[in-house]
Amino acid sequence: MKHPEIISGLLGDQGNANQPGEIYLANEARFTSATFSQPLTTFSVGWTDKENILGTLNFIAPEVVVGRRFEFKKSVNAEELLSETDDERAIGSPFKRVEYKGTTVNEKTRNKGLTIRIDKDEMVDGDEERAVMRLKSRLFRNDLRRAVALLLAIDNAGTAKTWGATGKPDSDVMAAVIAAGDSAGMSPNRVLYGLTAWQLRYASYEQQATAGAFAALNQTVDQVAQKLGLNGGRISSERFQSAAATKSKIVGSYAVVFFGEDGVGKDDPSSVKRFVTPVGPEGVRVYRDEKDKWVDVTVEHYSNLVNTSSVGTAKLNIS
Repeated sequence: MKHPEIISGLLGDQGNANQPGEIYLANEARFTSATFSQPLTTFSVGWTDKENILGTLNFIAPEVVVGRRFEFKKSVNAEELLSETDDERAIGSPFKRVEYKGTTVNEKTRNKGLTIRIDKDEMVDGDEERAVMRLKSRLFRNDLRRAVALLLAIDNAGTAKTWGATGKPDSDVMAAVIAAGDSAGMSPNRVLYGLTAWQLRYASYEQQATAGAFAALNQTVDQVAQKLGLNGGRISSERFQSAAATKSKIVGSYAVVFFGEDGVGKDDPSSVKRFVTPVGPEGVRVYRDEKDKWVDVTVEHYSNLVNTSSVGTAKLNIS
């Protein structure tokens, strides 16, 4: 769903006159080096997002640095696990010839950006820096929503689980890990909990008067992941404005196991990847376009989120 502010920028700009205080989609062809702001770009590096949206984004969709146009190999999963018993060569004969039919996909990173207009009659010190912070957070939130949608769609229907007084939350997730591993031939290594699902896990063990439940109750998400044989876990509590008076969690009541690995190339088996083209520190660039009565502050970046694997992910719908 488009945000109301963005809609006003796209549809409500009468006579090409942008309204002060509104946020607009940036146009790639609109900017030149004359409006690039090194100070504001440098400032963006020192800013820390309290929600750590970028951390959750990279957990779900590991970042892969590429040029504007790139290609990656989308393998056929079944081919990676083929096995035979006729790999012995007879005298005078060649070895058995095998063929991998993975397809090469050509893609490019998308130029994404937003602009805030600050009217000089209302400007105070720090407004431009605050605009950078707000825009950077909003752009990463947008990509996080895209990444979550791609991840959840891999196992679209999911499996319904009830974590009540007799529930077995960690056993359910372990079963999902095994099932996903059987479908892909390689076990998942990460687990993502929506905040509601994590709360239901806590409430389930809280109602069970056993030593095992008490131990599980006090475990962190990384300790749970380690117990399940995974490399890491994360609880997503990020929200977005889904309607005029409504905020929604980006990750609903789900527990999702999947494969993701940091610092690898474009052909690794991560479930979702975020291909980025660096244009500045942390991949963003800031522009400052000053006119007589206002200043436009723009933050842009290049990214493309791609679902690179159709198997190996399992989603539990928790109630």
